[in-house]
This record gives sequence, C-alpha cells and structure tokens, in this order.
Amino acid sequence: MASIRFDSSKQAYATSSLVVGYALCSSLLAVINKFAITKFNYPGLLTALQYLTSALGVWVLGKLGFLHHDPFTWDIAKKFLPAATVFYLAIFTNTNLLRHANVDTFIVFRSCTPLLVAIADTAFRRQPCPSKLTFLSLVIILGGAIGYVVTDYGFTITAYSWAFAYMVTITTEMVYIKHMVTNLGLNTWGFVLYNNLLSLMMAPLFWIITGEYVEVFTALGVNRGNLFEPVAFLAVSLSCVFGLLISFFGFAARKAISATAFTVTGVVNKFLTVAINVLIWDKHASPFGLVCLLLTIAGGVLYQQSVTGVSNAPVQRESGASMYSERKQSDDDRSADDVEKGIQ
Repeated sequence: MASIRFDSSKQAYATSSLVVGYALCSSLLAVINKFAITKFNYPGLLTALQYLTSALGVWVLGKLGFLHHDPFTWDIAKKFLPAATVFYLAIFTNTNLLRHANVDTFIVFRSCTPLLVAIADTAFRRQPCPSKLTFLSLVIILGGAIGYVVTDYGFTITAYSWAFAYMVTITTEMVYIKHMVTNLGLNTWGFVLYNNLLSLMMAPLFWIITGEYVEVFTALGVNRGNLFEPVAFLAVSLSCVFGLLISFFGFAARKAISATAFTVTGVVNKFLTVAINVLIWDKHASPFGLVCLLLTIAGGVLYQQSVTGVSNAPVQRESGASMYSERKQSDDDRSADDVEKGIQ
C-alpha cells in the first residue's frame, strides 16, 4: 500500500513538473524572442538558428535514446514540404511582427486566430457553424482586439502589416497542417524534426529574397567577423534553448494530461506572458490597452470552454494522428510559442 502511494505521489510530481515546465517555457518564450530580436536584428538568421537547435537537439536526443522520432526520408520530406513552407512563413511573419511591435500586440493578434480558424473551418472544411457560446466568445475576442488596436500608441503601418500577415499565415498553418499531416502518420518528435529541418533548408532562400544576407555580411565586416555581442549572444542562446525546451515540455505535458487540461494551461500561459511582460519590459500597452488585451484573452478562455466541452476523447498513443485529433477539439490550444517551435 505504501509502495502504491509512493508511486502515485511520484507520478503526480512528475506530471506537475512537466506542466510547470511547459507553462514557464511557454509564457517566457514570446518575451525572450522579443528580447532576442531587439538585440540581434536579423530575423531570418535568428529563426534559422532556432531551427538548427531544435532539429539538432531532436537528432542528438534520439541518438542518445531519450526520445524516438521517425527517420528522415526524402519521400516523406517531399510530401511534408508544403506544410513546412506554411510553418516557415508563420514563424517568419511572427519574428518580424515581434521585431516591429510589442509582445502585447503579438498576443492580441494571436488570440484572434480562433475567429479566422472558425470561419475557415466552416467555409473550406465544411465544419458546422459555431455554437452560440463559441460565437459569443469570438465576438468578445473581436471586441477586445478592436479596442486594443484603436488605443495602441505603438501603431505603425509596418507593424500591423506584419501582424495581419502573421494572423493569416498562422490560421492557414492551423487549418492546412491539421488537414494534411495526419495522413503522413508521423509521431510528434518526427513532426518537430521534419518541420525544423525543412525550414532550416528554406532559410537561405528567404535570406536572398529579403536581402538580409547583405545586412549580415555588412555587420560582419564592420565588427571584423564578430556578429554576436555578449548580450545578443545570450539573448539568441536563450531563444534557441527555450525553443527546444518547449518542444520537450509541450509534447510531454500533452501526453501526461488531458487535452482540456493542456488547453487551460495554454490559456493561462498568455496571462503569465502579459504579467511578465509588464513587470520586466517597458515595451507594453497602455492601461486601457492592457484591459482590452485581457478581454481578448478572456474571450479565448470562453472559446476553449465551448470547444473542449464538446468532446473529451481519451488520450491516444503518441502519433501525428492523435496529436491532431486532440487539436481538432480546440484550434487555439497551442500557444504562440508552440506554433513557433513546431508544437505548440
């Protein structure tokens, strides 16, 4: 009996550790990414370093036996390439949004994605129209977002152009990948490996298209080959490490708790991100803007309750299919950082 209680306590401690680890990584990642892009103003190179860290981390941990991922094959890579392209565009627009706007603006536009996903699901995937509760939550989200935009003192055409581009690409990523990747049968770590490795391969193309390679080579010449200052090196390192950590804690927590509990954790992370951003960063919204931001997140909470209350499917084995069947219960259960790192 004592042994059973010990095992139960040990399991509860392990689960709590995973949830707390995921919550901390998720809530900190947006702020860390903002810090990184502020100190290292090369969004294409920054995201490439993040892809490299995540792909290399999964490969090394797989070799050491800490996790299992599907082997990389070119046949699957060619099938996965469209999804990886959409993923890359979502991360690319996200990084540029953080480059030109504050974290609060990012959260508002990220929180608006359920509205667009609901429209896209109804229009393109022939899903039923939202219920009354879901519709009410979407109206609250929209109202909070409009209130925030109207009072945003940091409004610029450049920042909001990236914000709209990010919102469109992340919505496309959610709807399209949910439709496509299920058929490939990848496990979750295989999904992370393919997403990040293929995105890393695409990075040089975007460096050329955006002309960022010119800025990088110019900076190398000015700084005599030293591109990283100590603070910038720390910021980029934290961004890359937390990107890998959120992959681990996100998938591990998803396996350890129900889809509904994971969804609630994802929503709470946004409140934590706002609190951390206000406490340690001077780049945040006005008081009324923060109220509108919290209203938008509250609409997200109501949205989560409306969509997760429909079905409580049992936890399935770790596979691409099970991961996306859980996501079908809630299109917004991945927080911002999750999407950015191929998880969440």
